[in-house]
Amino acid sequence: MARSTDSFFIRATVTPDDSGAFVQSTVDLGSYVDALGKSVLRIHNIEFEWAQATDGAIPNGAPKVDATTSADAVWQLTTQTQTGLIPLSNRSVVGKGQIWAHNVSIASAAPDSVHNDSVAPQHFTDGYLVAVESLFLGAQASSNWAASSNLTCNMVLECTVETLSQSAAMALALSQQ
Repeated sequence: MARSTDSFFIRATVTPDDSGAFVQSTVDLGSYVDALGKSVLRIHNIEFEWAQATDGAIPNGAPKVDATTSADAVWQLTTQTQTGLIPLSNRSVVGKGQIWAHNVSIASAAPDSVHNDSVAPQHFTDGYLVAVESLFLGAQASSNWAASSNLTCNMVLECTVETLSQSAAMALALSQQ
């Protein structure tokens, strides 16, 4: 596939809810990446939001936290499937972000204070090359998110496709597996 200067968007979502368990969804890149065919994906920007799931009390609205508690959640986008959270220093991490929230209300509500540790690269200077056919969006959230919210992380990746030599594309693909 020839180099494309026109960017396009890939969207992904994962719902860790309030289970405290790590969950992961697969982002299929097979339409864009073919290391043998020398085609790779370049991610230029990553944007994300924490919201209620489409089946939440307020679909796609602000997530709610249980009464008078704090809650946290972490997302990670990786080139390898994972069974739990890994550090940003792991070579398979493309991006990662965290949120901490506190609700002082005596009822389940949107948080009064939020800290978003935006480790997520909002913009890569030269992009992040990906030569694997899948990315993995994983997340884990504490149990203090309101059960009615179905805490979800939604993501948009701004990308282009380009060509590398077959040996460079294969070397990159092998390094990301």
